[in-house]
Amino acid sequence: MDKNIKPDQKEIFRPDILAPAGSRASFMAALAAGADAIYCGLKRFSARMEAKNFPHSELASLTDLAHAQGTKVYIAFNTMLKPGDLERAGKSIAMLSHHIEPDAIIIQDLAMIDLARQAGFKGEIHLSTLSNVTFPAAMKLVKSSLGVDRVVIPRELNIDEMKEMAAACPPGLDLEAFIHGALCYGVSGRCYWSSFLGGRSGLRGRCVQPCRRHYDHEKNKNRYFSCQDLSMDVLAKVLRNVPQIKAWKIEGRKKGPHYVYYTVSAYRMMRDHGNDPAEKKNAIGLLERALGRPSTHYNFLPQRPQNPVRTDIQTGSGLLIGRVKGSAKQSFLVPREELLPGDVLRIGYEDDAFHTIVRINKSVPRKGNFHIKTGSKKGMGQGAPVFLTDRREKALADMIAGFEEKFVEKPEISEGSNVFKVRYPKKVKKKIKIDEVSVYRMLHKITGVKNRTIGCWLGGDTTKGITTRQIEKIWWWLPPVIWPENQDETIRQVEKTVKNGGRKFVLNAPWQTALFSKKESMEFWAGPFCNAANALMIDGLKKLGFSGAIVSTELGEDDYMKLPEHSSLPLGIVVYGNWPLCISRVLAENLKEGEPFTSPMGEQGWAKKYNHNYWVYPNWKVDIRKKQESLVRAGYRRFIHLFEPVPKTVTLKKRPGLWNWEHGLR
Repeated sequence: MDKNIKPDQKEIFRPDILAPAGSRASFMAALAAGADAIYCGLKRFSARMEAKNFPHSELASLTDLAHAQGTKVYIAFNTMLKPGDLERAGKSIAMLSHHIEPDAIIIQDLAMIDLARQAGFKGEIHLSTLSNVTFPAAMKLVKSSLGVDRVVIPRELNIDEMKEMAAACPPGLDLEAFIHGALCYGVSGRCYWSSFLGGRSGLRGRCVQPCRRHYDHEKNKNRYFSCQDLSMDVLAKVLRNVPQIKAWKIEGRKKGPHYVYYTVSAYRMMRDHGNDPAEKKNAIGLLERALGRPSTHYNFLPQRPQNPVRTDIQTGSGLLIGRVKGSAKQSFLVPREELLPGDVLRIGYEDDAFHTIVRINKSVPRKGNFHIKTGSKKGMGQGAPVFLTDRREKALADMIAGFEEKFVEKPEISEGSNVFKVRYPKKVKKKIKIDEVSVYRMLHKITGVKNRTIGCWLGGDTTKGITTRQIEKIWWWLPPVIWPENQDETIRQVEKTVKNGGRKFVLNAPWQTALFSKKESMEFWAGPFCNAANALMIDGLKKLGFSGAIVSTELGEDDYMKLPEHSSLPLGIVVYGNWPLCISRVLAENLKEGEPFTSPMGEQGWAKKYNHNYWVYPNWKVDIRKKQESLVRAGYRRFIHLFEPVPKTVTLKKRPGLWNWEHGLR
């Protein structure tokens, strides 16, 4: 117990402050700030591949350094694995087990649980927010069936929903909640925007953040999907009364050591001295200087929710330090405060043609002139914002240097020195007939469908006016995201459908089997939003009671052809239809539902609310129907066609719709 904690705080549960580290300097800044735990990633298999991340040998040395300080280390393996990744991922976990011994691994893909056990990993297993565990009924299942130790809950939850999740935790399962850092517009694990537009998947840590761009809507150009940062700040003290939330997580593995040190220090103050007005004021001051975006409490207070998408403020990462002045060829900055040697400036947004990063070599006084050199023929955008994104004050640099002195470099750990061979499940022997399934929002709008199985999204009054015989034949699709506030409503819809004869369900999160009181007479297929992309993930679904799986929509030809080779379940695939760019819990106030918006590249889309979520669609369809013959030969048996009502104001564009088929998923 910290001796500085006041007597009235000793009875309150003391959660860990969990710090991000995407570089060695940031790791040491977290130690300097007194983080209780640090999460970081390897060079592969991390959901932040744009961070520098760590080779095994460096991570081994840093883990020893952290453990000597009493600080835990968690390794992020939170990426979706393709068929060819399993061997390398298993070897990597085996190397962690034998040479590094982190306290936990963070995963999104069920395959990682199997690989961890095959590799002999002894630490804890934490389910990433990308796993999309979003409703209380899932808690018992993830503990009893998967044996995980922690669930990282979504950023979108309010405090009442967090308490519901906590109350549902069985013994041995705890929670981790985000308290600070960047907010994604799309729900974690339910965003395909970057992959759809360029093959760089957010589920594999390669998101290029298309949500941060300008879009045109009703002749107005704005950043309609760019969120502010989350900051619980003084409200974080409320979480001290929820003992199942064992860790307060700070997002930011792409951030520098300044951000890490300031945010960790601030939340330690608010956790340990949250009732002291002076300490709270100091903590808020640190967060204001942490070089993040403008912040929001988002949904944390249900009585005062805040929309994180505001088009009336800038949402660039970093402290706004001024704007570009002068001519295109002779641009300069008049900083609002002193610039120090080593400061890093970002000029403009990443989608600006003149966007650039500048490092300060010598001090620039407040309101002095700093001349900006650019290699661009067009020069700088006059009036463009300039953000301070990283800073190395002498005091912080000295603290990092102190830890560098304690750092003992270990010899390189070679993957070749590690013996690991994946044990694949037995391939499914059961043969099912080839089936075409057309999936609709509302059954009364179906026309011209012959010789096809019908699917329908469950919700509202979709079963109204349908006979028992029809209900028995339909595949009922559950929504990809179910929040605590609509869990009971979904259970009632499920029970009503089952009572009326429904027996076939497509579930779009593995944990949705928990919504069924009787499973024996049901047939469950895993939907495409389960993001199944490898044989071990599919076998994990089988162990959860699924009889088939519709695979990830993101893969390329080679991966699709390899998947059936070791699959323990019959497989299906989406071959045609409207696939969402993402699913979100919010919509910008000045973006009209059902009205088109247009990207800088001329790509059009629209948003529509279904089942408490906004679905954002592009104006072209996925279409790999011409590949269906080869998919049948590979072993696929169920072919899915998704149909959405398209607003009259939106014109669908004719384009190939192959997604990542030809170039593969990165």
